[in-house]
Amino acid sequence: MLFDTTFDLSTQAAHPVRVTDALRADVEQFLFHEARLLDTRAFDGWLDLWTPDGMYWMPHESGQTSPRDHISLFWEDATLREVRVRRITNPRNWSQQPVTRTARVIGNVMIDGTDDAGRLIVHSTFMLAEWRNAQRQLAGLTTHKLVAQESGGWQIYLKRVDLINAADVFANLEVFV
Repeated sequence: MLFDTTFDLSTQAAHPVRVTDALRADVEQFLFHEARLLDTRAFDGWLDLWTPDGMYWMPHESGQTSPRDHISLFWEDATLREVRVRRITNPRNWSQQPVTRTARVIGNVMIDGTDDAGRLIVHSTFMLAEWRNAQRQLAGLTTHKLVAQESGGWQIYLKRVDLINAADVFANLEVFV
């Protein structure tokens, strides 16, 4: 998937969707659940939230339209997410001594519509407090493209995280944002 030029990176809705209270609550609970999995380091559960072809993208530049023509902070398929989880959770990983702790606040959840394939496009904001020897704050806009499951619930096709200071110089970004 890393080099698949047909992967749909669009984050603007192509089709409107009727946003009911039930849909809004369902989507919000999914986003809150994802945040809790990450904050509690339940990474295997988090990996299960993704479609097999799902991509995790953190652009380096505001307004960046592609990870292929400009450097990104993250551009990860299932294999790279799995490798990073195994590295982060390895007890011999010196960069996780002590273990990074996080707390996220998710807000301003907006369901914009669907893309041409029927995937739900959801924008939200986040604040992330991270601690490992020192505390730092990260914040930004997240765009999820979610696929409805036949059995109910959602899976992530695309997660795009636009940090408000993405072009800044960062110490290691060990955690998934």
